[in-house]
Amino acid sequence: MRIGLAGVGRIGAFHASTLAGLDAVDDVIVADLDSALAERVATEQGLSAASDIDTLLASGIDALVIATATTAHAPLLRQALAAGIPTFCEKPVAASLDETIALTELAESSDTPVHIGFQRRFDLGYLRARDAVAAGDLGTIHAVRALTHDQEPPHAAYIPTSGGIFRDCSVHDFDIVRFVTGREVDSVYATGENKGAAFFAAAGDVDTGAAILTLDDGTLVTATSTRYSGGGHDVRMEVMGSAANLAVGLDDSLALRSAEEGVAFPAGPPHASFMQRFLAAYRAELTAFCDVAAGRIASPCTVRDALQAFRTAEACELSRAQRRLVSMREIPNASAAPAGSSSSSSPTPATKATA
Repeated sequence: MRIGLAGVGRIGAFHASTLAGLDAVDDVIVADLDSALAERVATEQGLSAASDIDTLLASGIDALVIATATTAHAPLLRQALAAGIPTFCEKPVAASLDETIALTELAESSDTPVHIGFQRRFDLGYLRARDAVAAGDLGTIHAVRALTHDQEPPHAAYIPTSGGIFRDCSVHDFDIVRFVTGREVDSVYATGENKGAAFFAAAGDVDTGAAILTLDDGTLVTATSTRYSGGGHDVRMEVMGSAANLAVGLDDSLALRSAEEGVAFPAGPPHASFMQRFLAAYRAELTAFCDVAAGRIASPCTVRDALQAFRTAEACELSRAQRRLVSMREIPNASAAPAGSSSSSSPTPATKATA
């Protein structure tokens, strides 16, 4: 299988290396608006390079991975759908809700599969949590705690185009809450504050956010995010039920220390980045995409799935700005999926954790 990769920045170069190591992949062809960067990455990793992205799309590739800047996601996905090329697209699908809705409806009217990059769906801890919820092992789920705490903030130039902490950071939590619980978000209340660098406030953003989500069965979810987790990169989930509780990310890499005497856990070291934390999940995710592109499985994370997470983030930003509870019925949604569509807008019970 020949895989085209558009965009070779930090995550793109990381994906290039991962793809090159997969048994199903015979060749990886990379392209970037910076052709010199594409050539350098190709040389360093023993890959092929196309002179530009249009040439890449016309080169007879079997599938495409989009890892460009966010502004290029939507037009590239449209081109790929028009050409019938199975596509993996990093989140977000588009920079705006309107464009994400339009792409959801376009993708669902096409026979070409699209897989959106929410790698936590392929992390064994989250998969096991989903299995436990689906099997009823935890009893009635009454509360979930989800968090994404980055060890240090991104470069100041990234923030004005990031979409804000809920769309850029917490959106992963919003997706994985749907995935693990099998429920939809009904309403949100969100807030945020700045105690760090001035460039967050200058961009209208916050460096720390918190949201309370009420799911459609009454389950309460707290989701927190920050750009300043000095103890290490910290991504976790706790699922509390009437019969048992379960935690994801509770191992020796935990970026948290106990204040209790004589407690040595966790042994460390903590993770320093999301790529380190989810290394195995990224490999499993791209392995699954090869199966999607080959027609062996349906997309495990559709454009509609990405839309639902984006809608929740949109509701959080509205709530933060207006300091009020926001119903998800206030947030526009795509029209119903056509009959026979592979959309998974209504989460279903888990498959076994085999990723």
